[in-house]
Amino acid sequence: MIDTKTKIAAGLERAFAAHGFAEPSVEDLRDAAGVSLRTLYKYTPSRADMVVAALEHRHGRYLSHLFEDLPETQQAVLDALFERVGDWMASEAAHGCLFHGAVAAEPSSEGLRELLARHKAEVARRAAAATGLDGREIDLLVILEGLTQTWSLHRDAAVTSAKRLGQGLRMSGAE
Repeated sequence: MIDTKTKIAAGLERAFAAHGFAEPSVEDLRDAAGVSLRTLYKYTPSRADMVVAALEHRHGRYLSHLFEDLPETQQAVLDALFERVGDWMASEAAHGCLFHGAVAAEPSSEGLRELLARHKAEVARRAAAATGLDGREIDLLVILEGLTQTWSLHRDAAVTSAKRLGQGLRMSGAE
């Protein structure tokens, strides 16, 4: 059984992903969370807390999607990560990165910028560790971010290009 905090965070994530950060009213967010207004405010006392709860939930789901049950070889892991990002974009993020969207909606929020930085750093760190490319976190992040930004225009071709760039990165590390 799902706990109330997770239920709220999941509903908020869905609402913000579907409608952006400015459009949904508190009533819309309450409905998406499937709880009373009182319960919503008990767990997320402000709209800013609602955004953070949604992003934290998204962060956990994204990490699970990318890193659970990876293949055995490091090259296969690298290709699988790019394929999984493409799958995520197709099913979850056709409008782009929700973390970037949150920062764009409230650019003066230091907390949101820190959450974005933490999310991206953890993805890069885990990708480097899983692929044997420790020390190349920024290189991997550039490829992953490029994939998320170009996916809506090029879809499978963007995934194929990311794989090619990943192979080049792996080969440059072997020198």
